[in-house]
Amino acid sequence: MNRYAHITGWGMSVPEKIMSNADLMKIVDTSEEWIISRTGIRERRIASPDQTTASLATQAALNALEVASLKPSDVDLIIVATSSPEHIFPATACIVQDRLGAVKAGAFDLLAACTGFIFALNMASQAIYSGSIDNALVIGAETLSRIVNWQDRETCILFGDGAGAFVLQASQEPGGQLSSVMRSDGSGSDHLSLPAGGSRYPANAETIKNGSHYIQMNGREVFRFATRVMAQATKEAIQAADLKIEDIDLVIPHQANRRIIESAARGLGIPIEKCVINLDRYGNTSTASIPIAVCEAVEAGLLKPDDRVVFVGFGAGLTWGAAVAQWSGPFPTRWKIKPHRYQLWAKIRSFLLRLLRQMGW
Repeated sequence: MNRYAHITGWGMSVPEKIMSNADLMKIVDTSEEWIISRTGIRERRIASPDQTTASLATQAALNALEVASLKPSDVDLIIVATSSPEHIFPATACIVQDRLGAVKAGAFDLLAACTGFIFALNMASQAIYSGSIDNALVIGAETLSRIVNWQDRETCILFGDGAGAFVLQASQEPGGQLSSVMRSDGSGSDHLSLPAGGSRYPANAETIKNGSHYIQMNGREVFRFATRVMAQATKEAIQAADLKIEDIDLVIPHQANRRIIESAARGLGIPIEKCVINLDRYGNTSTASIPIAVCEAVEAGLLKPDDRVVFVGFGAGLTWGAAVAQWSGPFPTRWKIKPHRYQLWAKIRSFLLRLLRQMGW
């Protein structure tokens, strides 16, 4: 019996603080015209000191669960795709699992840079197809402002903070994710990286002094790579779904650079209006960019039930990929679940478990 992975919930969380291009001009040698002409970005969100990747991810997940009307305790799997995790370990997903009160969920992080959300979406869908789980949370969350060199105008103008989440649920009704393409090319790994903090360059006084804990990017090479693979991955995913470009209602690309998105649209032979673009207000939020754009597309009425949509992205690694989905929306339910109401219980449970461990139980 066939099983399908439907997207039944979606949610986002972005910091309140806005950093405009004018704000950036006060701290780095750049201009409004230079930033907009090269990227299309006008402003980005910056996390406050008390906000982290886990806190943004948790809020986005709660919002997605509310749309799906699903209790945290019904979630079987949580995948957090991120390039700026809470810690190297434990997984940010485990922190989110605890804060949600998702008592039976396995949880892990997935690192594929900006393509991570697409990879995580496919991993969760495959788990549903196999019958091993019924409900999954897929989250893309970032606080990239913590790892950006604010004196490097090539990178600091690009990135913003935020989180987005999907709820995936099993169904025997056709729909949901129809295909997925995942690709990588490690020969280009040096074009976009965060060099230090791992086993190759462990954190020490020298790595801190030389700025190896900041994002480093060869912008020209990344641009060339992205303009080549975005349309290619989209075509492969559409073909794998046994569809044609004419069958696609909407393309939601990774929000990295407007010129890259325009290049992909030309390569696909579609009008730019068929692509969702919101990077002018959020910048590049890496793994969070696609789900944030989805949330806004649904709210604006651009993405409706039964629409066929492509998610496509690229990132460090080098990685790239695409997925085709038939949008379904929430499953019918008898009553509306408010997952935020379970937060007090989740906090009490977490406190009691910590207390019991201290007592040696």
